Amino acid sequence: MERALYGPDGFFVTHRPADHFRTSVHASPLFAAAVAALLGRVDTALGHPAELAFVDMAAGRAELCGALPRHLPPSLAARVRLYAVERAPRPPDLDPRITWTATPPAGVRGLLFANEWLDNVPVAVAEADPAGTPRLVEVRAADGAERLGAAVEGPDLAWLSRWWPPAGPCGRAEIGRSRSEAWAEAVGGLAGGLAVAVDYGHRAADRPPYGTLTGYRAGRQVPPVPDGTCDLTAHVAMDALPGTLTTQRDALRALGLHAGRPPLALASSDPAAYVRALAAASQAAELIAPGGLGDFLWLTTPIDPPCANLLTPPPATDAAP
Repeated sequence: MERALYGPDGFFVTHRPADHFRTSVHASPLFAAAVAALLGRVDTALGHPAELAFVDMAAGRAELCGALPRHLPPSLAARVRLYAVERAPRPPDLDPRITWTATPPAGVRGLLFANEWLDNVPVAVAEADPAGTPRLVEVRAADGAERLGAAVEGPDLAWLSRWWPPAGPCGRAEIGRSRSEAWAEAVGGLAGGLAVAVDYGHRAADRPPYGTLTGYRAGRQVPPVPDGTCDLTAHVAMDALPGTLTTQRDALRALGLHAGRPPLALASSDPAAYVRALAAASQAAELIAPGGLGDFLWLTTPIDPPCANLLTPPPATDAAP
């Protein structure tokens, strides 16, 4: 998985991710506006430092970093340092204000935001044999053929036992220890502020019995063959990471995003404004939709106590768009 995604000919090195899958960042500029609102809350909690970092993990082609300043007040935009963390080469036309880096910066204060990063952090896959012993699943890169290998041992076995014991013979689990370590390393780079991970995820009560590893190519789900031609992704055991969990629906509502219809009277008084407002409501509805993007999990890991409760309780339910 590591070679297929991040090796010299790996998927994220040789492909433009937006050509293959669509995230909340691509779905609507309202997502960037909500992240900007959260960045503003972090700025206030930190006492408006002279420089405030925004660290975008798995930045793709820095779409979120590029959009963020448009949603910030000028006084804050002037103090924000933008970091796009990505292992692919820097895009040639990227805004020079954006620092492109393969690893998260160290010693900065601000907001680290990881949208659909952890699901692409490589994991080992375990499957229980007929005796119930978890064994590593080995895969042939050429065609995806699989076989069971050695028994899972050591720290990986300890992680499985604590967070995701395979559900009987043939039960599968993705060993999330690598994600816990990656998250700890990324969060460790913050000297102050808040770290947020947004991802496909599950908790102990709803672990999928046969795992979630799959592939995506050109917008379609494909077998997870690790040959570098497709995205390889597996949902994240989010409750194995330190922090507070909420759904994207509740998080975005807490940041001011609403999907209610605009007043019908606006259609008569200002038809163009009504159409714009209706389009925004439709975009908001997609971002918070149950069964879709709204079910993504947001993990918030504060570095400073004032940053612990920046996602306030959501308001009353929206009207249908």
